[in-house]
Amino acid sequence: MFKLFKNFTLKEKLVILACLILVGANVGLELRIPDYMSKITQLVQTDGSKMSEILTQGAYMVICAFGSLVASIIVGYLAARLSSSFSLSIREKVFNKVQSFGTEEIKKFSTSSLITRTTNDITQIEMFIAMGLQMTFRAPIMAIWAISKIINRSLQWSMLTAGCVVLLLATVISLMIIVVPKFKVVQKLIDKINGLTRENLTGIRVIRAFNAEKFQGKRFEKANKELTDTQLFIQRRLAILSPVMNLVMHGLTFGIYIIGAYLISNSLISEKITVFSNMVVFSSYGMQVIMSFLMLAFIFMIWPRASISANRINEVLDEEVTIKSGEFDGTTSEVGTVEFKNVSFKYPDADEYVIKDVSFKAERGETVAFIGSTGSGKSTLINLVPRFYDATDGEVFVDGVNVKDYKIKALNNKLGYISQKAFMFTGSVKENVAYGDNGKGQISLDKVKEAIEVAQGKDFVEKMDKTYDAHIARGGTNVSGGQKQRLSIARAIAREPEIYIFDDTFSALDYKTDLTLRKELKKYTKDATSLIVAQRIGTIMNADKIIVLDNGKCVGMGTHKELLKTCDVYKEIALSQLSKEELENA
Repeated sequence: MFKLFKNFTLKEKLVILACLILVGANVGLELRIPDYMSKITQLVQTDGSKMSEILTQGAYMVICAFGSLVASIIVGYLAARLSSSFSLSIREKVFNKVQSFGTEEIKKFSTSSLITRTTNDITQIEMFIAMGLQMTFRAPIMAIWAISKIINRSLQWSMLTAGCVVLLLATVISLMIIVVPKFKVVQKLIDKINGLTRENLTGIRVIRAFNAEKFQGKRFEKANKELTDTQLFIQRRLAILSPVMNLVMHGLTFGIYIIGAYLISNSLISEKITVFSNMVVFSSYGMQVIMSFLMLAFIFMIWPRASISANRINEVLDEEVTIKSGEFDGTTSEVGTVEFKNVSFKYPDADEYVIKDVSFKAERGETVAFIGSTGSGKSTLINLVPRFYDATDGEVFVDGVNVKDYKIKALNNKLGYISQKAFMFTGSVKENVAYGDNGKGQISLDKVKEAIEVAQGKDFVEKMDKTYDAHIARGGTNVSGGQKQRLSIARAIAREPEIYIFDDTFSALDYKTDLTLRKELKKYTKDATSLIVAQRIGTIMNADKIIVLDNGKCVGMGTHKELLKTCDVYKEIALSQLSKEELENA
């Protein structure tokens, strides 16, 4: 928790100092009120007292009460502003940190957990600051000040107050021992609920298609019941605090008056007024002592959950990013080249290599294709170019420079990446195609139209309502899979990159569209390098170089005709898709 609070700015620290001063003033003014009450009590009981003296003491009480109110309002306002600005700052830092994560870090935390940490956990911190800033300072100041006021007034009353405090603290400590471990469980269960909800919403079509609503409902119900039962366990235990608090508060008042009655009855007539006055004062200060410890108890109850949330946030902020940006700005003598030198790769914590000793070079303007059976490592191989992962062994070069030496932004500006699963963002067609920063300035509408035309998307886009300003839902749920794929290809084309990476991009397209698109793309990108992962032989047979992968190893490299003669794996894949006559005439 304290580690997270190091993120306070100088301005925020000054606000905290101002709050501390105002809380001190608030408590000081509030604790002056019983003294004036005592003087009024004595004046009322004393013969010859003037009304003006009583009114003067009453006026002082009103001034103290009003001053305490004003200080309390200001502290509340400053605490609310401070907690809001701090949560804003932390949320921004967590978001930026997550944006810097590679695939490895995202998988480590899980998407649902990162969402919970960015929302619920930060909200817990915000609540603690807003409430704790007022109570954390106020409670000890009030306790110490009030105790100093009553410590010498009566041993019996002091012992009674001490006994009530001990009972209260014993209850709070016992509850903390029981409840605190459950707070961590609650946050993990919220992660689980978020994960299930996200999964259900994302996979709603599959769930409905397989009539799995009841199955998913039972999964959610189980997780929801577990969270509910844990929350009920916590709340039922914490509910004990309320009756104990009432018992202590009313018991203290009752005890003070019982003891006071005994002391007054055994006092001399001349001392009775003084004892009665002390009883009134002690009653007020005793309640202040109890209230201060109750506030501390409340802080101790919200502290554990806030502390757990702070630790979860710190885990994100302290996570070491494996994909670190280099210093190279991207200006090279070579243009459009990609080279792999003895590259091997295995996923973190895995024993087996997914890619084993792969070497090749793609020159500018060349089309290099990758083919192989499912799980042979095709997508993993090309994902090493944009540094979604870094090679375990060997080196990957772009334009003659190791990708690890590039600034991430400079490397990305050289690439046009089209993922295996096309993803659309909420916005218009135009905004989705002109998405991101290409390092060359804003992408114009004419460039967007040109890119969509090359990607064979002009016909369906111009039929949409508002055409290029037509709305695209999150994830592209209001367009078909083939339309999403063509828009994602247009997005890469609009960037005008040196190197295109197509990760099984054409699989959602029909054969006619696939053929037409590749012909237009070849004309448009004749000076750019293309890396294509594909399952269809028809998609890659005209590539300048085809690399055949089998269990992560390169088992063949060459043109289509060369590989039919020299590579059995390639020939087997080709014959499974096309007839011998079709292959010979290709």
